[in-house]
Amino acid sequence: MDVSARPESSGHADTTELHRYAEALLVHLAADGTAPPLPPGSIEVPGYWLSPAVRALVRILAGDDAMEPLSEAAQLDGAKTALFLCLALAVCGHGDRIHASWLGTAFGDLSSERPVGEGQRALWLAAARGAYGPAGKIFVLRKLDVVDVPRDDDVWLKALVPGEPGLVVPPSLNDFPELAQIPSLGGPVQAAARLARLRHRCEEITSVPPPSGALPQGRAVWPDTEPMAVLSSLTGSPEAEGPLSSLNGHLLDDLKPGADPYLAALALHVAAPAISTAAAHLANRTEGDQPETLILPILGHSITLRPDGPDPEAMADAERRIMAGYIPRRPSPMPGYLAAVGGLIVFTLGFVFSLILAVAGLGLGAFGAWLLWRFRVREKADLALVNAQLGELHELATSAVWALHEYAREAKTRRDQALTDVAEIGRLLKRGPRAG
Repeated sequence: MDVSARPESSGHADTTELHRYAEALLVHLAADGTAPPLPPGSIEVPGYWLSPAVRALVRILAGDDAMEPLSEAAQLDGAKTALFLCLALAVCGHGDRIHASWLGTAFGDLSSERPVGEGQRALWLAAARGAYGPAGKIFVLRKLDVVDVPRDDDVWLKALVPGEPGLVVPPSLNDFPELAQIPSLGGPVQAAARLARLRHRCEEITSVPPPSGALPQGRAVWPDTEPMAVLSSLTGSPEAEGPLSSLNGHLLDDLKPGADPYLAALALHVAAPAISTAAAHLANRTEGDQPETLILPILGHSITLRPDGPDPEAMADAERRIMAGYIPRRPSPMPGYLAAVGGLIVFTLGFVFSLILAVAGLGLGAFGAWLLWRFRVREKADLALVNAQLGELHELATSAVWALHEYAREAKTRRDQALTDVAEIGRLLKRGPRAG
C-alpha cells in the first residue's frame, strides 16, 4: 500500500481548517523553513492522524517537546505520520531532526516485483540530496542493495552510454576510413571508444560534490517536485498521480545522461557489479584478431592486401584494367597518314601539271602532319594518365599495407588503455557515492 495516497476524511469532523493550515504550512516550510502561526479556529480533528502530526511538526520546528502529539499521530497512522514528518523536515532543510525509526517506518520495503511508491521515491530523492545526512543516504543504499536487480550488463551500459558511437577511425586508418568499416578492424576501436565513454560517465557521476541537504541559495522552493507533491497529497490537496515505475526502471532512468547527479550516484552503486562486467566485456572486445588478408577497393579495383604487401595477381589485374580503360579513347592515326600520303602525291603531281596543284598538295600534307601530331600528343597524354593511375594504385596499395601495420601497433596501445579504463572504472565503483 502506498502511504502517500491522498487521505480520505470521511468519518472525521470538518477538516477544512486543518487542510487549509496544512497547505499554508507547506508553503512556509518550502519558502523559509518556518511554521505560520496557528489559526484562530481549531485544527483538531479527532481520529485523524494529520491533526496531531501537524502539531508535532510545529513543536519540532519550535524546539519544543513533541512527544504527546507524536504518540497520538503514530497510533492513528504511523506510516503516514512518519512520511509526513520526514518529507516536511526535508523540504525546510531540517532533515537532521528526524528520528531514525521514522525513516524506516515511512520507507517500508522495496521489491523489484512491484512499483516504487511515490512516498518511497520522494524519500529516496531527499536522502540522495543529503536531506538526512550520511545516515539517511546509507539507509536508502541498504534498501536498494537488498533488492535483486538485473545483472544483464548491456541494459546498464545502454543507460549510462546510450547508443553505439558512430564510425570511429583510429589515427592509423585516417587515410583509409573504409578499413574502419570492416568489423574485425572497426569493432575493437568502437569498443575502446565506448569504454572510454563509460569511464567518463562514471567519473562524471562520482565527481559530483557531496550534497549539503540545504536548499539552494536564491531558491524559494524545494528543487524537486516529488517531495512537495507527496506532502500535498498527504495533506488533502488533489494532486494528479503520475505513473509509477518499477525499481529497476527508476535506477535505469537515474543513470541516463542528464539525470539528477545525486540519484545517479546511488544508482551507480547499486548497478556496480553489472557495470564492472560491462567494462570487462568491452575491454575484451578491444582485442580482436586482425585478419591476415583484406580486400580493399582502390581506384575502383579490389586489391588484396597482405602483411608483406599487396597481392601481385590482384595488382596485375588492376593494371590491365587501367590500361584497357584508356585504349578506346585514343582515335585512329589513319586519317593523318592518308592526308599526309595524299598531300605528297598531289604535291608531286603539281610539279608536273600545275603549280596550284602543288600548293594544294602541300596544304593537304601539312594537314595530315597536324593530325599525326595531335594524335601523338593525345597518345602521350593518355600514357601519362595511365602511368599516373598505375603509380597512384601502387602508392595507395603500399600505404594501405603500412596503415594496417600501424593499426597493429596501435592495437597494443589500445589494449593497454582499455585495461587502464577498466581499472579506473573499478576504482570509481568501489569508492561509492560520496556521503552528504
